[in-house]
Amino acid sequence: ARPRRCAAYSCPMIPAPHSTAPVPAPRLPRLTHASAPLTHAVDVINEHGEREQVQIPAERPLTIYVDKRELVTLMTLGAHPELLVLGYLRNQRLVESVSDIESITVDWDVQAAAVRTRHGIARIEERTASKVVTTGCGQGSVFGGLMDEVDRIVLPEARLTQGELYAIVNAVRLKETTYKSAGSVHGCALFKGERLLTFVEDVGRHNAIDTIAGWMWMN
Repeated sequence: ARPRRCAAYSCPMIPAPHSTAPVPAPRLPRLTHASAPLTHAVDVINEHGEREQVQIPAERPLTIYVDKRELVTLMTLGAHPELLVLGYLRNQRLVESVSDIESITVDWDVQAAAVRTRHGIARIEERTASKVVTTGCGQGSVFGGLMDEVDRIVLPEARLTQGELYAIVNAVRLKETTYKSAGSVHGCALFKGERLLTFVEDVGRHNAIDTIAGWMWMN
């Protein structure tokens, strides 16, 4: 089915740090909702020589165009393609603010995601000219400029009790997942304490992380 265009997410007023005066939340991009089927059926011969039908992950290509310029092709299940694209641009450090994106339109008929920015991406040719092949599964790659920022990333201190860790693992275990029905996918989740905020599966763990990053920007 063709994706449906949706209105921008609501943007509530949020208080500024150390201030009681509200400030406008960032303008959020318009996103389509073009989720694709996560599995498809194939006929196989099992170990007993019997024909049966099983489900396998439906991996598909999605080519990202930024302001009509081809950037990269991602292999994905297509569960939340708009959030995947948004998170990919964020984690590659190509976009500094969610307000820089005007819209993301995914059309599976042409296997493409069209990103429209409000003011363009500065020095995009220079910033995407070099790529680094990572040691991750599937021989992924990142744009060279990303590696320059790794040493400057400082994570806040976080502590988990043993009980919280067990509760988190159990919450993920109880999810009805593509992995349970078809296998061969990775899952990642975002928690606040023991509360599950969102759970994403994709053919690559990096895709699931990017999708969560996109979800965080929109929420």
